Formats: sequence, structure tokens, C-alpha cells
Amino acid sequence: MKESVFTYAAPALKFGPGASAEVGHDLASYGARRVLLVTDAGVMATGHPTRIAEQVWQHGIETVIFDRARVEPTDESLEEAIGFARDAESTGRRLDAVVAIGGGSSIDTAKAVNLLLTNPGELMDYVNAPVGKARAPVVPLLPLVAIPTTTGTGSESTTICVLDVLALKVKTGISHAALRPRLAIVDPTLTLTQPKMVTAAAGMDILCHALESYTARWYADFEAKQPEQRVPYCGANPIADLWAEKAMSLLAGAFRTAVRRGKHPAAREQMAMAATFAGLGFGNAGVHIPHANAYPIAGRVRDYRPKGYPDEPIVPHGMAVALTAPAAFRFTFDAAPERHLRAARILDPDARGEGPELLASVVTALMRDVGIPNGLAEVGYGLADVDDLVAGATQQQRLLATAPKTPTEEDLAQVFVASMEHW
Repeated sequence: MKESVFTYAAPALKFGPGASAEVGHDLASYGARRVLLVTDAGVMATGHPTRIAEQVWQHGIETVIFDRARVEPTDESLEEAIGFARDAESTGRRLDAVVAIGGGSSIDTAKAVNLLLTNPGELMDYVNAPVGKARAPVVPLLPLVAIPTTTGTGSESTTICVLDVLALKVKTGISHAALRPRLAIVDPTLTLTQPKMVTAAAGMDILCHALESYTARWYADFEAKQPEQRVPYCGANPIADLWAEKAMSLLAGAFRTAVRRGKHPAAREQMAMAATFAGLGFGNAGVHIPHANAYPIAGRVRDYRPKGYPDEPIVPHGMAVALTAPAAFRFTFDAAPERHLRAARILDPDARGEGPELLASVVTALMRDVGIPNGLAEVGYGLADVDDLVAGATQQQRLLATAPKTPTEEDLAQVFVASMEHW
């Protein structure tokens, strides 16, 4: 028996220039008197968190700031943040809410802190299987307000927290509806300080969120579930499709401009809206092969150091997702040709063709134009790494389950091989 039900959920949303100045009012409406603000050192240096903390204080709310969220969180960095939050409560003065200001890394850190501040156990109890125990929270979480300063991850809309488990050299996550923020405040003016490469990588993450949710397995093609079996990623569905299509149309008009002219207000606003819309779509439909492949690409990095990021080995998440996207969409094309072709023509109305190369070529052109590396080889991988990358991708069964066609290990290997160079 096939599924006949799809689900949809989203946080409350406040969008527009200056929206971040209203967070004190929003926190007060939750009855908050003392909140934890989670950010990272780079965002802290912009002055945004300090300004927001002062505005929150004007509503009589104390703010405790943790500014050491790690770009691309690890189990160790999350444990540090969780320990800080627990220490902040050790005086007997409890925290009433959590505010995240930054990119997906800060928001994901805040999600993990919120989970472990309110629920028993350790971090690995909640990490997705087979890496962790995939335990579900049993105690309601605190209100979480997410204020993104980058345009890409969509973490302000989703139920996902992503992390690297250092000892295992694997990137994985925690996924549960309870992690979804209560409120997303999207203020495009906060993204004007986003470096060029961060804009490019984050923009590719938006693109792949939209494309993967749009091409995901249709919700009614799954076997029927019992109510208790429902998961946040339910497959492509009519509501998620609307968000994905709109996100793609916004990207088509704004992405290249936002990278080339970072202070362009209209382009920044359209990119912020595209990120929000894509998050509202994939946060329910799901993502698939490019995101599954991204986990080992980022988790096994050697010495690639992109401009605009901390000076340490890192393949940023959006970049890691993009690197195998063209080859992945060639592979999935025959599962839903009409969707792949429509997506290509939304992104590039002048695109011509009918086969599996069309969407792949549109994505490749975008990657080249915004400065994404030309394939896996440019970030330090070679053919000798393919088996290891495949092993890492196959661990992401939560993501691969929503692929429109199920890839074998050989299929994934072919995708990685084809992604060594794109042009």
C-alpha cells in the first residue's frame, strides 16, 4: 500500500530589512527573562550580536553570549557550547530561550545546545543512526529564535543539526521536528558583510536545496507509514514544490549579482528570500544524493583552505554539496525527466535541450560563474579516494531514502568519478 499523506511544518517567519531589531519584543512575548545567544567569532566581530543583545536588554531580558560556535561544527565544538550553557544555568538562574545569530553553523550549534540543555543523555544519544543512537527528545525544548547572517543553509527553517564526529572522520547530524526553530528572523541587511566565497558556497547550497527537494522521490511513491513513523523528510509534495520553484526563480535573477556585487541591496534581499523559501521546501520534502555526498567530502578534507573562511582545512558545506551535483542530476534524470527539465529552464530560461545533460550544464555554468572549484580534484581529492567517499555517502541513508532512484555503491562511485572535473 502506497502513502497517501504528506506533512508540512515551518517556523514562524519575520522577514525584511531591520527585522532583527525586533527580537527583544519577540522574546518578551515568550515570557523570556534570560536567554542564551549563540554566535561565532567572525559574526561577533561584525557587531550584529552586540547590537541585538543591547536591543534585547531594552526589553528587560538578560543575554548570555556564547561566541565560539565553530564553522562546520564538530562533536567537540558542540560539547563545548553545551557545557557553556549548562554552566550558565549552574547558578540556579535558568535560561528561558535560545537565540542563534550567524550562518548554519551557529544555528546548528544552538539547536544542539537547546536539545541537550533540556533533555537527558549525551550528544551521541541523539545523533542519527548508524553513527549515533537516534534517540528522540522526551522533554520540550526552549523557544529558539534563528537569525541568519548568511544566505544558504536554511537551518533557520529546518529540523536538522549537522556535525562532524572527529574520531570517526564522518559528518552526520541530528534530525527531529523538535529542533525546528520557533521563529526565523531573516534580515537581509545582516548579509551585506558576507564574503564573496561564502556567498558563492551558500548560494549553491540554496540551489541544491531547491533542486534536490524538487527532484526528490514523490511522497506518494513511498510505502504507507503509520503516524508514529512519519519523519520530517516526507518526499517531494505540492507545497514544497511551490517553495522550490520560487527559490529557483529568485536565484536565477540574483545569484551572480550577489557574488559580484556583494553590497547590492536588491540582490542580497532576493538571495535571503531564496534561502528562506528553499528551506521551507527542503525542510519538509528532503534532499538526496548531492547532500549525502557532501558529508564525506567535507568530513575527510585534507588541506583545502577557501578564501573568506577561517584559515583551516575546510570544504564549506554548500561547496561540498555543489561539487557532485551536476553528475548526481545526470544520474537521477530518468526518474523524473520533466522535473529536471523544468528546473533547468527556471534557472536559465534560454536553456535548450531535452536530455540529462541540460540541468547538469546549467548547474555547472552557475558554479563556474560564481567561482566554485572545478570539481573534487581542485579541493584535494583523487580517484584513489573514491571508495572512501562512497563509504561515507552510503552512511547517509536518511538522505538517500528520498532520492528519486536508489543509488548503488557503484552508482555513487560513478558520480564521484565524474565529479573530479566539470569543465
